[in-house]
Amino acid sequence: MARPRPLSGFPEWLPSGRAVERHLIETLARVFALHGFVEIETRAVEPLGDLLRKGETSKEVYVLGRLQDAGKTGYDAKTLGLHFDLTVPLARYVLENAGRLDFPFKRYQIQKVWRGERPQEGRFREFIQADLDVIGLGELPFHYEVELPLVMAEALAALGIGQFRVLVNNRKVAEGFYRGLGSGDAIDAVLRWIDKLDKIGPQAVAAGLAGEGLSSDQARAALDLAAISGSDAAQVAHDVRRLAASAGTGGPLLDEGLDELSALLEAAGRRLPGSVVADLKIARGLDYYTGSVYETVWLGQESLGSVCSGGRYDSLACSGGQTYPGVGLSIGVSRLVSRVLALGLLAPSRLSPAAVLVAVVAEGDRTASDTIAAELRRRGIPADVAPVAAKFGKQLKYADQRGIPFVWFPGSEGDGDQVKDLRSGEQVDADAATWAPPLADLAVGFAKPVRNDP
Repeated sequence: MARPRPLSGFPEWLPSGRAVERHLIETLARVFALHGFVEIETRAVEPLGDLLRKGETSKEVYVLGRLQDAGKTGYDAKTLGLHFDLTVPLARYVLENAGRLDFPFKRYQIQKVWRGERPQEGRFREFIQADLDVIGLGELPFHYEVELPLVMAEALAALGIGQFRVLVNNRKVAEGFYRGLGSGDAIDAVLRWIDKLDKIGPQAVAAGLAGEGLSSDQARAALDLAAISGSDAAQVAHDVRRLAASAGTGGPLLDEGLDELSALLEAAGRRLPGSVVADLKIARGLDYYTGSVYETVWLGQESLGSVCSGGRYDSLACSGGQTYPGVGLSIGVSRLVSRVLALGLLAPSRLSPAAVLVAVVAEGDRTASDTIAAELRRRGIPADVAPVAAKFGKQLKYADQRGIPFVWFPGSEGDGDQVKDLRSGEQVDADAATWAPPLADLAVGFAKPVRNDP
């Protein structure tokens, strides 16, 4: 058999990398649960008609089909496709289970998704997302637009891999400003162009706005609005209102959005100073956002792009006249993991989850070693058994190579058992029914690796 080649865009980590990935996932889940969010998991496939309703192109959706149907040409709305995010499945899940859910419904979801885009650094075809959403019944109070980015900022800080900053805007500010400029029906197109500002630059965006019918003065005003940023709520509001006055725009929608943006900045300044900053070029090109919008950058790793994004939406899920407004954010977990591993920011304290390796005196005595390991596991102590009854020196080396901190030596000829701490070299008498390692050794820890660079 020829040596297999890796598939581009489908990451497979080594065990140490997978351990780091699990650590990040479990840390996020722990913080989400601390804030009262429940976990759900949805199916991997959705009807193509539902997937495309969000605005994604069919080229990015992996369509599901059986080999025997390979000759089929064309797809319809009922064709199944792998979900490319967790928002569409959430909307469907809420509609199907509305009568059995408690609202506001606070949920988190950490699953794989699939997207047929060109693989590049930090972008994969198969990857893990972590979503956090609150869904209301008919209405959803604004304070959730404040709570969600702060919970996410707390969760990202708990990862211990660096500093993150949540960049926020409010679609009401942007829409109120652009409508007052005379953008008319082109408002969604204008927002999509502004959302590309970091990727293509102001000149290209200005050209794109001109193509949507904006004059040079209108395009300049739009770019001036996008340039406003800061964490001081009063200063941001002042700058926006001054620009609006000079451009001859404004109105109730802009004022409402500014009030909400200011409330978010003020709350963040009290609870997590420096974690949330207004950035009025954040537009989130998808047209279903209606209020606060968010993007998150990893300070020092800005080249990775936004690692977490989302916003307020009011009509993503609706049925029979009933609406389920929500607000949510999504973290690209695999994107974070890829950079963490590339930079060596985290590493497991040991390669094996076992805290104890039970030595085997002779193959005929393996049952005794298995019994000791079973007793330790019964008491919640992770334990492995040496694979072969080699000399004790080789069994010690086996444990040391995997970072297992303790080696257990079964007693023989009436002698009691002993356990050796490979780090200190101390060896003491021990009983599998009562002995326990230090609490810190029960689970694999994670820390920045120690480097011996010259």
